[in-house]
Formats: sequence, C-alpha cells, structure tokens
Amino acid sequence: MSDDIAKMFKAMMAQGQDMARAFAPAMQGADVKGFEALFPSMPPEMLELWFGKTFNPEGLDARTRLLVTIAALTVLGAQADAQLRLTIEQALAAGATKREITEVTWQMSMFGGLPAMQKALEIAQSVFAEVEETER
Repeated sequence: MSDDIAKMFKAMMAQGQDMARAFAPAMQGADVKGFEALFPSMPPEMLELWFGKTFNPEGLDARTRLLVTIAALTVLGAQADAQLRLTIEQALAAGATKREITEVTWQMSMFGGLPAMQKALEIAQSVFAEVEETER
C-alpha cells in the first residue's frame, strides 16, 4: 500500500470511528475493527469519494445524516425494517425529535409510496414507545 493510500485509509478509519461514536454514543469505548482487510484493495478514488468528500467533519452533523438515512430507508420499504429501527433509535440519541423523524418519513410517501411510509411510521411509533419505556 502506498504512503498516500495508507494516510487516506488511516484518516478514513479515524473519521469512521468518530462518526460511529457520534451516531451511537454507546460505542464510546468500542474498538471498531474489521474493515482493514477490505479497504486496502479499494481504489484511492473510491475511498476519497465515500469518506473524503462525503463524510467530512465540516459537512452534515450526525443528527442530519441520520434523518437523511431514515428517509432513504423509508423509500426502500419493508426490506429495511431492522436498519430503520436502529437508525431511528440512533437519531433520537443524536438529538432528532419525534416530530422531525415523523416529518422525514411522511415526506418520503411521494417517493416510496404510501405503504412504505405507513410501515416506516409504524416502526417509528414502536421505537418511540420502546424509548419512552426505557426512560421511565
């Protein structure tokens, strides 16, 4: 691996770990390893596209990234139930409000259709109820 790619990979891993901690505060002391074997074979342009220009510290905050992810998962429909549930939990932990999550989900009805939106809202309501229960 060239020095430039090694530096880019090291920076990408540090950013990814910072982002994981921002998305999921419970990961604060976690050792996030395992992807090292996959990335050295990736072209530097791909690494830069995904992690250099897209996931940058000056870009979107964790709350906004999670709301955008909720929108995308809503459009995907029933195939993303587990991922949507986890992302809603993480968005709440990152400071998103129930209203913001509901509005983002509702907005996706015109892109993913009413059934996808309805399913996402049902999942959101169940996550909201679970979070309220654990807060008691």
